[in-house]
Amino acid sequence: MKKKWHIKTRLLVTMTGLTCLILVVVAIAFNLSVKGYIRARVSSQLDLVSRSATEIRREERGPRMNPDPFNEHPDKITGTRGNAVILDEKGNLEFNLHGDNKIAAELAEWYQGLNQAEDISNKTAALSSGTFAVSTIADPAESGRTILVYVDVTSIMAFAKRINLVLLIVIAVAVLLSVVLSGALAKTLAEPVQRLSDFASEIGRGNLSPKELAFRDREFDELGNTMNRMAAELREAKQKQETFFQNVSHELRTPLTSIRGNAEGIVYGVMEPKSAGAVILSESDKLAGMVEDILYLSRMGKGRPEGALEQIDLRDVLSLCVSEQRAEAEKRNLTFSFDFDDEPVPAAIREQDAERLCGNLISNAVRYAKREIRLFCRKQDGGITIRVSDDGAGIAEEDLPYVFERFYKGNDGQHGIGLAIAKSVTESYHGKIHAYNDNGAVFEAAFPQ
Repeated sequence: MKKKWHIKTRLLVTMTGLTCLILVVVAIAFNLSVKGYIRARVSSQLDLVSRSATEIRREERGPRMNPDPFNEHPDKITGTRGNAVILDEKGNLEFNLHGDNKIAAELAEWYQGLNQAEDISNKTAALSSGTFAVSTIADPAESGRTILVYVDVTSIMAFAKRINLVLLIVIAVAVLLSVVLSGALAKTLAEPVQRLSDFASEIGRGNLSPKELAFRDREFDELGNTMNRMAAELREAKQKQETFFQNVSHELRTPLTSIRGNAEGIVYGVMEPKSAGAVILSESDKLAGMVEDILYLSRMGKGRPEGALEQIDLRDVLSLCVSEQRAEAEKRNLTFSFDFDDEPVPAAIREQDAERLCGNLISNAVRYAKREIRLFCRKQDGGITIRVSDDGAGIAEEDLPYVFERFYKGNDGQHGIGLAIAKSVTESYHGKIHAYNDNGAVFEAAFPQ
C-alpha cells in the first residue's frame, strides 16, 4: 500500500526541495559563468605574455639581466599579472625571464612532475607561493628549451572561493527560511483541513449541529459554510424522515386497528360477519392504496423516472382522470370546465406518472370544491402548463408552505401523500409545481416542452 503523507509534511518537503534545487542550480550556473569568464580572461593574458616572451627571445638570444616589464600591468578585470621563465630540455630552470625567482623555481619543479610530451595550455598549478595559470611554448631562441608563461590567479581564485562561501551561506539561510515559511504555510493549510475533517467525522457520527468555522482563506471559509449548510439539510432531512416514519406508523395503524377490531368481532360473534367483512375489505383497500402510494413515492424519490418515456397528450390524461372521478363529483353535485389547447399538448412522460399527477390534483379538487372544478392545459411560454382549480374555501395561509410535504394534512385531508406524489412526479420531469389561492385553491404544474 502506498505510503500516505500529511499535507504539512508534503508541503514542507516540496517547498524546501524546490528552494534547494533552484538555489543549487543558480549557484552552479553562477560558478560555471564566473570560472568560464576568468578562464577566458586568463587565457587572453597568457597569450599576451606568450607573445611578449617570444618577441623578447627573438630579439635577444640569451638571458636578459634587466628585462623590460612586458606585462607589468595587471589585467584590468581580474587583477592578474603575467610572467615567464626559461626551462632547459629536462625541465630544469634555465633562468627567470620575468617574475619572482622563488615562484620560478617552484614552477620548474612542478613542471618536471608532468608529462612533458606536449605543450600545456592554461593549466592550473597550486604551489606554496600561490595558484597560477600556466602555459608553455617552444623557445624560438634556442631549440630544446621551453618558455613557461604563468599568471598569478591566487587572488581571483580566492575571490571565487569567497563567492562560493557566500553562495553556500545564502543557500543555507534560504533553506532555513524555506523550512520556517513552509512550516508556517503548511500549518495554515493543514489546520483548516483537520478542523473540516473533524467536522465531517462528527457529521458521519450523527452530530449535525452547526459549527463556527472562520478561516482566513476564502476557499476554506466557503467549504466550511457549505458543510454547515449540508449539516443543516441533513438535520432537516433527518427530522423529516423521523416525521415520515411516525406519520406512516400512525396512518397504517388506523386501518389495521379497524381491520383487527372487525376481525375479532367476527371471531367472537359480536359483529355481523357481512357488515364487518365489508369494513375489512374497505379498510384493506385503503391500506393497499396507501402502501402503493408510499412505494410509488419512494420510487419517484430517486429523481429519475423508471421505464421508457413516451409522447402523451396531456389533455387525454386529464380527461381520463376526470372520467374516473366523475362518479364522486356527481355525488357532490360538482361540474367540470375545460380550457384546453385545440392542438395536442404532448409531453415526454410515462403514462402512469401522468395519471398519478393529474389524478391526485383532480381528486384533491373534488374533495374541496363547492360547485365547479376548472381544468387548464395549454402550451405556454415555451413549455406546458397544467392547472387544476376549484371554487372551495382555498388553502389556509399557514398550510400553503407545507401542502406538498409528505403526510402533511390540511383540513379534511386524507393521508397526505397525494400532493407529495404530484410534486415528485413534476420534479422528476424537470418541472415545477406550486399552489396558491384565487377564488379557491389552485394547483399549477409547469413542464419544459
